[in-house]
Amino acid sequence: MAAANYRRIVLKLSGEALSGDQGFGLAPSIVQSVAKQIKDVVELGVEVAVVVGGGNIWRGKVGSEMGMDRANADYMGMLATVMNSLASQDSLENVGIPTRVQTSIEMRQVAEPYIRLKAIRHLDKKRVVIFAAGTGNPYFSTDTTAAIRASEVEADVILMAKNNVDGVYTADPKIDEKAQKYEQLSYLEILNEGLAVMDSTASSLCMDNDIPLLVFSISEEGNIKKAVLGENIGTIIRRNQ
Repeated sequence: MAAANYRRIVLKLSGEALSGDQGFGLAPSIVQSVAKQIKDVVELGVEVAVVVGGGNIWRGKVGSEMGMDRANADYMGMLATVMNSLASQDSLENVGIPTRVQTSIEMRQVAEPYIRLKAIRHLDKKRVVIFAAGTGNPYFSTDTTAAIRASEVEADVILMAKNNVDGVYTADPKIDEKAQKYEQLSYLEILNEGLAVMDSTASSLCMDNDIPLLVFSISEEGNIKKAVLGENIGTIIRRNQ
């Protein structure tokens, strides 16, 4: 069996990645595929934490168009991430992977509250931990959540799984056919060039805490395992290139 490059990872899934081609809601085939891919990684002995977005259910932009208070819109987005997390937990449990959901906003009937040492204990026991409800504060994205949680649980890397995009490009490859894919970048380049990988807060946190980020496509079956094994997919971002 091939050896994994990482001991502990944080997998960042956008909500859109779970919606498939329909662009909203949950696509059962995608959720099940992601669960099977995570199972393959767990069976390599890798400890897996997951941060899921909520853009497939609710986007803050919709709230702003309604004239909604920004904080309320963000809290609704946090609740959307809990829905995605519970669906992901169910699929993982169905393929035999013990999974715990921890939320930054307490809702004890459906999930554990986030406690750092308890999360690490679950990971040590080879349970998948899904971090839901963002940071628990408005004005912060789930990208920032991934950066914070990766730092807190001492993850080796953040794997950012994108929908229909296989890395970071000089421009949007769906619009500009001349767009070139980056093989590797530094966080300073991401910040200075304004590349839309993750928000500036998350990028700065990753840079300050020296956490590598691998951006790759979730659309191809088995890509999570390939990323963990160190195969050349996507774009790798480090503090220093």
